[in-house]
Amino acid sequence: MAHILSAVSGTQADVVPITRALISVSDKRGIVELCTYLASKNVELLSTGGTAAKLREAGLTCIDVSDYTGSPECLDGRVKTLHPKVHGGLLGVRGNPKHEK
Repeated sequence: MAHILSAVSGTQADVVPITRALISVSDKRGIVELCTYLASKNVELLSTGGTAAKLREAGLTCIDVSDYTGSPECLDGRVKTLHPKVHGGLLGVRGNPKHEK
């Protein structure tokens, strides 16, 4: 964690607009309402298996994580989001040129 904190300078965190959200839940209660709100704010939805099906059933547009990463789900659907295209965005330090390649 220290390497992340030392890489961020300034006294105030940048406000970064949300443009894409990864949605993958086992308990789907309230997920349609949340994603409807996100979509109304022009947030692109990435989703997995049953969650993607639930969103599409409600008329929402979403991209399957496997289409986004180019890698299929494996281990009976238990591994879906473990891919550099997903985790690079989660773990990369904004402003670090090596991380933004």
